[in-house]
Amino acid sequence: MTRIWLAQMVLTGLVTGTVAIAGAAPVPEKYRWNLGDLYSTPQAFDAARQQLAGRLSELDAHRGTLGSSPAAMKAALDLYFGLAKELSRIGSYASMRSDEDTRVPEALGARQEVMQLAAEFGSRSSWIAPEVLALPAGTVSAFLKDEPGLAPYRFFLEDLERQRAHTLSQGEEKVLAEAALVTPAPSTIYGVLANADVPFPEVTLSNGQKVRLDQAAYARYRALPDRADRILVFREFWKTFEAYQRTFGTTLDAQVKRDLFYARARNYPSCLAAALDGSNVPEAVYRTLVAEANRALPTLHRAFKLRAKLLGIPDLAYHDIYPPLVKHVDMSFPIDKGEALVLEALAPLGPEYVETVRKGFDSRWMDVYPQQGKRSGAYSNGSAYDVHPYVLTNYNDDYESVSTVAHEWGHAMHSYLANKAQPFPTADYSIFIAEVASTFNEALLLRRMLSQAANDDERMFLLGNYLENLRGTFFRQTMFAEFELAIHEAAEKGEALTGAKLTKIYGELLRRYHGSDQGIVRIPDEYTVEWAYIPHFYMDYYVYQYATSLAASSQLVREVLDGKPGARERYLGLLKSGGSRYPYELLKEAGVDLASPAPYKALEAQMNWAMDEIEKIVARRPTAPAK
Repeated sequence: MTRIWLAQMVLTGLVTGTVAIAGAAPVPEKYRWNLGDLYSTPQAFDAARQQLAGRLSELDAHRGTLGSSPAAMKAALDLYFGLAKELSRIGSYASMRSDEDTRVPEALGARQEVMQLAAEFGSRSSWIAPEVLALPAGTVSAFLKDEPGLAPYRFFLEDLERQRAHTLSQGEEKVLAEAALVTPAPSTIYGVLANADVPFPEVTLSNGQKVRLDQAAYARYRALPDRADRILVFREFWKTFEAYQRTFGTTLDAQVKRDLFYARARNYPSCLAAALDGSNVPEAVYRTLVAEANRALPTLHRAFKLRAKLLGIPDLAYHDIYPPLVKHVDMSFPIDKGEALVLEALAPLGPEYVETVRKGFDSRWMDVYPQQGKRSGAYSNGSAYDVHPYVLTNYNDDYESVSTVAHEWGHAMHSYLANKAQPFPTADYSIFIAEVASTFNEALLLRRMLSQAANDDERMFLLGNYLENLRGTFFRQTMFAEFELAIHEAAEKGEALTGAKLTKIYGELLRRYHGSDQGIVRIPDEYTVEWAYIPHFYMDYYVYQYATSLAASSQLVREVLDGKPGARERYLGLLKSGGSRYPYELLKEAGVDLASPAPYKALEAQMNWAMDEIEKIVARRPTAPAK
């Protein structure tokens, strides 16, 4: 839960990559999202932004009144959440309009203006939490009893009380809110350096092709089939990052110190405690995840041994972990076919769920294809409470694109169902629970694809993708989480985080997770600067939630597919609950305890099942005759 709402979901990620499609034909309108559902024109958006900016001063009139009567508290919170809802809509429009074409300065400027507006909103409303907590004991509970109109704010008010020890005076809260103008600097500087200013090298591949190895090219060419090309790509790309190791070390050190500043300012014993307290997630979840991932390393090492066998590489190294595990199967899915497949896959969630997704497809809730200047990657934005969620993809007619659509519509439907079932103050769900819905949908898609696989080649392709997803999402993200914990704990001890030290810490983890000492995956020294490439380390203990969510969804989807009584209803109830209770509690009510080993062992079992299935296919294939 958030102490004070700042519309951060729709305002983060300013620095992104772009997709350059030189000479590409214009995308048909039906495959572009319709931002007119938010504001009919850019002028209407600007008028709404200016109107909201002019209304922020209204908050001042309520300062000092919260304890005077239940009606006065209701009036103040009605205004606060009403402004927050409009800011969320404005922020959604600004961020998505900029993402349509990141080259347009007017759109970027509007986005930055909304960020400043959000910071001012946070500053002007920063008195609310301290004023509530300054009231005599029992005041809030009495007001809730006497004023039914305060019901939508019950969880907000009770959560403030839970965080009493970490809420400061009004003046101190105002200073921390205004600090939001400067504290994003490490992340912003990192983004500009890593995406724009680093002089990426040009290499010549074995086929004579010359390639500029920026981040997008690295992500593409690190999986080349020719091993010599992969080694070249890895060597030159990481050589570039190593040259800027000191600078990247300085930016990440500044980010960790930022986290330490906030943790100490709010009287938390550690950065981890501060990061998890916002959603009231027990530290046992984080530490159980790390412990279970380390316990399950033999399963990860089995996956690497299988990779070495399937690729025919006896001395597997880190530059060999990205090529497809099995031969690529040429399956083409134009967007209409991909959408139809997703709708079929989602059938176990019921007709109402499926028809809502169909409506979103037909009503231009999704921006589908790459365009020059468009933000790379994919996301869902469900922050426009009174409208509908939006989805951005860069669809390429392949299976990965279909899987991305299923993933992002899991997020979109989570937002849709929560917004429909909850009042605005409790609609926004915690990031801790966000990836459950997306990975749930991916699992449903895999089930549908396996059921219609035409032959062993297609089945191997699907299982190989699934296995790699489990490896990358569970083990890799947990390794990142363990790195985050290590560097924050080092800073808490007063240790300096130089680039060299960060490389040492990361390299030790990289080698342990990949079984380097056992000869399973060789890790050349020059690759251990990889930490400098990972933007998630600027997101304050974010990545662990990918792994915990995947573990949770693996258990939940199995129960739904097995027809366990009430499983679908409990899962949909989880989505509809939004942020009405703490996410750890919501998952426990749905049957998943992420502070226990059970969900992680269930995920490990799924990974071993996928490897068993792959090995069965390999065993029944004819062996090549000896030469």
